[in-house]
Amino acid sequence: MTGKTTSSSSHSQNISFIQRFGSALFYGICSGLITVVNKLVLTSYGFPSFQLLAIGQIMPLPIFFFGNLLFGLGGTQAVSLPMFTALRRFSIWTTMIGEQFILREKQSSTTRRSVYLMLIGAVIASLDDLTFNWFGYIFLTINNVCTTAQGVVMKQKLVNKDFNQNGLLFYNSCIILGPTILLALFTEDLNKVWNYNRYCDIGFIFAFFFSLLMGFLLNYSTMLCTNYNSPLTTTVVGACKNLFVTYLGMFIGGDYIFSFVNFIGLNISATGSILYSWVTFTQKTSPKITNISEPSTVISEKQKGM
Repeated sequence: MTGKTTSSSSHSQNISFIQRFGSALFYGICSGLITVVNKLVLTSYGFPSFQLLAIGQIMPLPIFFFGNLLFGLGGTQAVSLPMFTALRRFSIWTTMIGEQFILREKQSSTTRRSVYLMLIGAVIASLDDLTFNWFGYIFLTINNVCTTAQGVVMKQKLVNKDFNQNGLLFYNSCIILGPTILLALFTEDLNKVWNYNRYCDIGFIFAFFFSLLMGFLLNYSTMLCTNYNSPLTTTVVGACKNLFVTYLGMFIGGDYIFSFVNFIGLNISATGSILYSWVTFTQKTSPKITNISEPSTVISEKQKGM
């Protein structure tokens, strides 16, 4: 009987690790691809409206918070991909603080050191940005705040079982879609899109619809990764994939100017990302996991005892 119980427990731990690592890998791939393809659509092909691109990505399934997508796309359009990756790493620090004060989850000293290493690298890279853009910096700062709020609130809802994953996606869709459409209607974006002259370009069409598909996949993979891991893990996985995006971004968009100091900073930050990933996925303790298909009804421990 004991052997059977031990075997079952071991199997549960193996499944838990696969879910944690697999969901993080899925999110990292989706997050990396959507960053690159958005840069192609908005900068390389010169699509005039990041707001209408955001609407298209909401349509299959919702984003979690309006600001995270809107300001993220706005920042992507305004700065080079390598600097985008550096500035986005500030969200890791704010997420760590949010977890500590709201979710009451204190990180280990090794985890904190790896996060600070990423932050130091990001600061060094930002100090020698040869393509400085106030618009992009402000948008990405707001984007980082929205990322923290998204991760912490999402984890809180899933752990407390206020919603299951599908319910959380659905209600975000109902709330966010209307304001996004209204924003596009009250700007000049509709006229710009109407007069856009590259609708017959096969490359643009492929990149545009691939961007919409990745918007859907990114939403779902973010939910899975946050559920099976933590908001901080999701944020850092997003930063890890930026190692790939950083080097690719030097050739995509045509708006990156190489700087030795900037390059060193990006690599220091990437080293911190890799260190954190190693620490996270080698931990023996598994986080609490909510079932993707379970109903949203909350059953208290007292009721279970009865």
